[in-house]
Amino acid sequence: MDRWQAMRIFAKVAETASFAETARLMHMSPPAVTRAVAALEETIGARLFVRTTRSVKLTEAGGRYYEDCRRILADIVEAEAAAAGSYATPSGTLAVTGSVLFGHMHVLPIVTDYLDAYPTMSARTLFVDRPVNIVEEGIDVAVRIGHLPDSGFTAIRVGSVRRVVCGAPAYFERHGLPATPQDLRDHRLATSTGAWASTEWRFGQDQRVTVHPALVSNTNEAGIAAAIAGWGLTRVLHYQIGSALLEGTLQIVLADYEEPPLPIHVLYPEGRQAPAKVRTFVDMAVAALRGSRLLN
Repeated sequence: MDRWQAMRIFAKVAETASFAETARLMHMSPPAVTRAVAALEETIGARLFVRTTRSVKLTEAGGRYYEDCRRILADIVEAEAAAAGSYATPSGTLAVTGSVLFGHMHVLPIVTDYLDAYPTMSARTLFVDRPVNIVEEGIDVAVRIGHLPDSGFTAIRVGSVRRVVCGAPAYFERHGLPATPQDLRDHRLATSTGAWASTEWRFGQDQRVTVHPALVSNTNEAGIAAAIAGWGLTRVLHYQIGSALLEGTLQIVLADYEEPPLPIHVLYPEGRQAPAKVRTFVDMAVAALRGSRLLN
């Protein structure tokens, strides 16, 4: 018998002053109650009750132990109730991660909508262009772009993104449209040093072009701004220029040569055992991201 159950039996005997009544209340046999108390006394090394044919009384040591047991058992009940509640009702702080630009554009609005829906919750975001160890950095939910390694985590696909080459209509009026990836050598290019940066641009059917950018910035936003201004071409994930495409300030070229789209997943560790704060946020995030026309 485990220590916690033995403490429950002891506390009930102390409260009822009766082994027989404790057995009845706890649906046990009287000998089982007696053995549990005897085992506890042997483990502790002290007598807990003075027994006579007419009464059961706590010893001095038993009285002190009873007070400690009552506090410990109450703490256990409270901890179990709190844990059960966290799996039934969202509570605490939700930690969410994603890449910088995707996080700002698509994840942050979901987080703020979530906080509006659950005003007792709080949230922490980690938007960085680097791999994040979900467990070590205390992350509840991650939104990841790209193919996922095997991790044992639950991953729900919510969309995909294309890696595209784009420029401003005014630029193409002056310099013409590139017809093939090799034509990029004749155009001014703006690139970044971000997560997807490389001087070797890959295209479909295993085509590769080594580029020599005239402008290298530490953010994709800088390259996008240069392209919108008509300065040159840049290569980004298409969600990053969604508004510019809708406004007509940028247009995509070489679409027939693109690589297969990259998947987007909502990722979390606990699976079906995830607490309510994770399950409710994942439901909201999946619906919102799947509903975005820029991610499909």
